Amino acid sequence: MVKIRLYRVGRKKQPYFRIVAADSRNPRNGSFLEILGHYNPRTEPPTVKLDTDRVKYWLSKGAQPSESMNKLLVFTGVKEKVVYPEKAKTAVAEESKTE
Repeated sequence: MVKIRLYRVGRKKQPYFRIVAADSRNPRNGSFLEILGHYNPRTEPPTVKLDTDRVKYWLSKGAQPSESMNKLLVFTGVKEKVVYPEKAKTAVAEESKTE
């Protein structure tokens, strides 16, 4: 399965990430299929540059974004916010416990 995820580059304690399409069996900094953009969390506001056409292409082919990439895709407006059924159930269960 193809995943859209972050590939860490940069020095120690100065993270900088490439956004890549990679096989899910490869390690975080292993081989990848294509670089789709980059993300710098250290700037204010965080810098996100994406090749939106290629991201949409990979999503149309069935690529699954990681959790952090899903948040970035929603933040940049490439993808609409999706609530996952498992997380929705746990959120409802936690709310009922607090009441």
